[in-house]
Amino acid sequence: MTTTTRVDLAILGIRGRAPVSRRAGAGPSDDGHLVLDGRSVAVPLNDASPYWLEGDTLLRDGVVVEDVAVEPVRRPRFYDLRTAEGTSYEMLARLHGRDVLATTVVQTCVRYDEAERCRFCAIEASLTAGSTVAVKRPYDLADVAEAAVRLDGVRQMVMTTGTSAGRDRGATHLARCVRAVKARVPDLPVQVQCEPPGDLATITELREAGADAIGIHVESLDEDVRRRWMPGKSRVALDEYRAAWAEAVRVFGRNQVSTYLLVGLGEDPDELVEGARALIAMGVYPFVVPFRPLAGTLAQADGATAPDPAVLEDVTRRVAADLVAAGMTSDGQRAGCAACGACSTLKQQGA
Repeated sequence: MTTTTRVDLAILGIRGRAPVSRRAGAGPSDDGHLVLDGRSVAVPLNDASPYWLEGDTLLRDGVVVEDVAVEPVRRPRFYDLRTAEGTSYEMLARLHGRDVLATTVVQTCVRYDEAERCRFCAIEASLTAGSTVAVKRPYDLADVAEAAVRLDGVRQMVMTTGTSAGRDRGATHLARCVRAVKARVPDLPVQVQCEPPGDLATITELREAGADAIGIHVESLDEDVRRRWMPGKSRVALDEYRAAWAEAVRVFGRNQVSTYLLVGLGEDPDELVEGARALIAMGVYPFVVPFRPLAGTLAQADGATAPDPAVLEDVTRRVAADLVAAGMTSDGQRAGCAACGACSTLKQQGA
């Protein structure tokens, strides 16, 4: 598969449905999950896309896209299980790609008021729709993780959280959940994701609970973009992020710390690449992902659109080259979004 095709798919998506998909929820992605050329790929489900699947064949405008091996991600068996109280395991954690278990341990966010909310995020939409529960209990997640590994071959887990009003910003409950999962499936690598905690010692607490990697996601390093797209979160100063990244690299190690950088929010591409270069120098993996209007977000209501494919391809190529030169590739990460790579095109560039 060419890089151009992979970039097109990341932005334009495919028509139809996928057995494993994610609609709304935390973060910037809203996708169906496939395996293309042996790699997990998350692509928007878009009825206006020129791409679609017929069996194991990818077509564009009715023409077969050559040399692209397609493998569907099948609905996992652990989705059919329930807790003792009757809650579906699917409401507690979801399969991402072919082998990543993902959960939002607290599905509410202190910043979800419309004036404060990140415009690309719909963390509470899935809760309102009744497709998840507000707070995941550690022992329930341990049961789900065990079943996902045993029944469906899950190989890593990602735990994120909505931001709480506490000084830890939600990290303490993440630590409880990691500890429970690791007690049940000790060999399952886990990445945690949170805002910079008020007390940096919390980062050590997450590591000691058993987390293998950490994502501290800034989304943009441009202050104007941050204020426009993340009015509440932008009040967490970039210096606070830098301090948290530095401490996380000290605790977790180089290339075990990552942050999302979204292409398409209005940040100058050259400045985005320079910011990514500075992160790499710190030992932080800049996970470059295209912004895509997510169902239930303020951005979708605003009519925001995905970035120009040419811009995404250019930025991704340059950041990937810097990552490879630094010896910081996704294959060297123990767990997490960058280790999976399905929402980005960096893996296509060898990063």
